[in-house]
Amino acid sequence: MNTKKTSTLIAAVLAAAMLLCACGNTAAPAATQAPATTAPAAAEAPAAPETEALVDDQAAADAVAELIDAIYVQQRTADTDAQCAAAKAAWDALTDAQKELVEGENADPDYFGRDTGDASLDDPLNADGIGQKEILVVSFGTSFNDSRVKDVKSIEDALQEAFPDWSVRRAFTAQIIINHVQARDGEAIDNMEQALDRAVANGVKELVVQPTHLMHGAEYDEMMDALDAYRDKFEKIAVAEPLLGEVGSDATVINADKEAVAKAVVADTAADGGFADAAAAAEQETAFVLMGHGTAHVAKVTYSQMQTQMEKLGYDNVFIGTVEGEPEETACEAVIEAVKAAGYKNVILRPLMVVAGDHANNDMAGDEEDSWKSMFQDAGCFDSVTAQIAGLGSIEAVQDLYVAHTQTAIDSMK
Repeated sequence: MNTKKTSTLIAAVLAAAMLLCACGNTAAPAATQAPATTAPAAAEAPAAPETEALVDDQAAADAVAELIDAIYVQQRTADTDAQCAAAKAAWDALTDAQKELVEGENADPDYFGRDTGDASLDDPLNADGIGQKEILVVSFGTSFNDSRVKDVKSIEDALQEAFPDWSVRRAFTAQIIINHVQARDGEAIDNMEQALDRAVANGVKELVVQPTHLMHGAEYDEMMDALDAYRDKFEKIAVAEPLLGEVGSDATVINADKEAVAKAVVADTAADGGFADAAAAAEQETAFVLMGHGTAHVAKVTYSQMQTQMEKLGYDNVFIGTVEGEPEETACEAVIEAVKAAGYKNVILRPLMVVAGDHANNDMAGDEEDSWKSMFQDAGCFDSVTAQIAGLGSIEAVQDLYVAHTQTAIDSMK
């Protein structure tokens, strides 16, 4: 799209939104209104002032929804920064009542209105002055500020502490999330292309890429595709393993990475639930349900492998599920039946995700009827259903595993 035309459109929509705000909330004094004219008998009665105000309120909200939908995209353009600023300015110009009316293809009042924590506690790690050795930590990303600090930043901080001679930098692969954080909080996070361009411009010679992804899935493949275009711009490049390591061919294949993650998340879930360990929870008829994302990618077998790993470790009260229901046996309905058949009366839900973001807060622990918490409660066969909002990235043992993966990648460059 032509940049000049886009900028003009943004300005026009923003001006319209602000004008509509004024129209919806400021009625002209009676003394200043134009004299009434006599209408023909057959003409409709003029709309009541209250009706006109409601129409203007909805128009103002719709203008903001249009601006939000414009930045709810996966591709960054030359207009993105201006679009983010325009969307936030238009939102700020609305009244509280108008904000509740914002509804678009992807827009809603929570886009700007939901409190997800203090963004100032985060560090986008987008500074220059990198030096010749960089560790680029690549994450899908999250717009939940608290989760970004606890899960993503904690991993980055652990890597910087472990490798003080390297500069740790961040990249998110979800432009939709980058735009959301930038528009709402004014925090600029690099996407893959921006981060790699920054590394090149800073004269980085040795680059280690550490994905925080759970597995070798679709997001990992997209990261590798983006990296391929830059391989000839660095003297050395190494890509570290994602959290669970190699995928393996079938559900029986497990490895040391999966064992380490299984032990870490189960121990943390038990502790947060007030139990000494998984066995103590089982004695009190409590099951742990760990909810992953799920995928149509061939790597979906990883979730089945994690269930196998739980069984190998004797965690008979731990069940693996996924939001997407892929693999099939990980769908919420199937997991409910499995927990019920095993005879457990209490359920603790927890994300099997590096970041406890939108899926954890909404799909797992939300109050909507299709959330996992609601579906487990509505099953009518459990005495209690509780949810823990905590990502894998917040667990120290998981951070240590990322450090080990990065060390292996560094060693491979020697």
